[in-house]
Amino acid sequence: MADEPQKPTIDERIEALTQSLELMAAMHRDLEQQTAQRFAEVTARFAETLTFINQLARVAEAHEHRIERLEDKP
Repeated sequence: MADEPQKPTIDERIEALTQSLELMAAMHRDLEQQTAQRFAEVTARFAETLTFINQLARVAEAHEHRIERLEDKP
């Protein structure tokens, strides 16, 4: 029995749990910040994409009107 490793005391176990919890909390905060940053980037890209789509829609509408005018000419 002398060769058996000593079991950690309750205080050591509480300290280990506290350190683990602090580490997880820090990791969670970092992940939240990264997620917020990525979400902002994606939101900006979607806004740009919407702008481009609207521009293309205007071009398509202008072409459609032009085609209609050309087809209506005698």
